[in-house]
Amino acid sequence: MKGPPLFPRPWNPALDVWYDYGYTKDVKTAISIPNSVYEAAQRLAARLGISRSELYARAVETFVKRHENENLTARINQVCAKIDTSIDPALRDAQGASLREDERK
Repeated sequence: MKGPPLFPRPWNPALDVWYDYGYTKDVKTAISIPNSVYEAAQRLAARLGISRSELYARAVETFVKRHENENLTARINQVCAKIDTSIDPALRDAQGASLREDERK
């Protein structure tokens, strides 16, 4: 027995654009985690009043941002290693005088 055609009518981008995106903008994935981590995540999600999916999404986003920042720091350090980053002596003296003045107050 042959099933219904995939598109019973000609494809119309204005009507059928949803087909490529599904019903949600999010991507589903499966992960394996230890039971203890799963149970802790369950408790935290319940305490925060969010779904496990939201908890995991927030956790991964935070982890990714942390590592992106580490990469940025490494790149800044590479640039600083190539240039003179020492403080101008006149500026250093002015800052020192300003700090000593603040300490007198």
